[in-house]
Amino acid sequence: MVSRPVAQDDRPSSGRSARRGKRRGRGWLIALAVLVVLLVGADFGAAAFAEHTISQKARQQLELANDPAVTVHGFPFLTQALSGDYSHITINAQGVAVPPRLRDVDFNADMSDVTAPLSDLTSGNTKSIVIGTLKGEVTIKAADIARQAPLDKIENLKIEPVTEDYVRNGDSGQGETKPTATNENGEPVDTASTGIRVSGNVQIAGQKVEIFCFAMIELDGQKIRLEPKRLQFGNDKETTVVPQAVQDALLPNFNATIDTGAMPFSVTPTSVRVNSGSVTIKGEGKNVAFSGAKPQG
Repeated sequence: MVSRPVAQDDRPSSGRSARRGKRRGRGWLIALAVLVVLLVGADFGAAAFAEHTISQKARQQLELANDPAVTVHGFPFLTQALSGDYSHITINAQGVAVPPRLRDVDFNADMSDVTAPLSDLTSGNTKSIVIGTLKGEVTIKAADIARQAPLDKIENLKIEPVTEDYVRNGDSGQGETKPTATNENGEPVDTASTGIRVSGNVQIAGQKVEIFCFAMIELDGQKIRLEPKRLQFGNDKETTVVPQAVQDALLPNFNATIDTGAMPFSVTPTSVRVNSGSVTIKGEGKNVAFSGAKPQG
């Protein structure tokens, strides 16, 4: 039997095999990329669902007009969801009413080591959510402060931060805006008391006069107390020292106690900070139940 020579076209082509291998490799890479995109999308979608669930429950408990902003930090989310342990969640809410008299405060919660079983979260049940460490801030605006007696007698009330030294000593001290205490980075340190400047218009002998009160504001349990130290007449560009007899008559108008009620999540107040136009109270809680979000009077 005579064998037929192998034709050129019948011989294996190393070039075609390499090209087929490259095509298969590209196909696997594309499939892997698509899978990664789908997994990332699913992760973000699941995180968005959890954030929406927590936001709606927080809105109900805090009795808000709108959903607060909720962020579940950390990636991937699904590993946290499956274990039921979340390292970091933040909630930012505005327009929170805090009994008995505050109507429009801002609340920020920074939550760490949160335990939330997946089955409860998917069903919308937040009663079993426990927050290992919660750092909360309640910011009270000047408009709310102006409703508190006897400050409600002052028109166009404004507040600004000042140092304790300036409150007590005025121009003979170290200055009005220098922080009284700083950390190693030079940032102001929040304390249980600080200086505050309250200004507004009052009626004196039938005339409307702008007056500045320099006071100390301090925490007292669930309340903040305003202890006035001295007064000045004038405006932001020029002020006049008020005679002592007049100060003695007017200072009680600035001696106020503001009941902040219980902070959301029953956080214990630890420090107070004065901002331009507002006062912020900070607090911290351990092993806090999410179901305790609503502040109590």
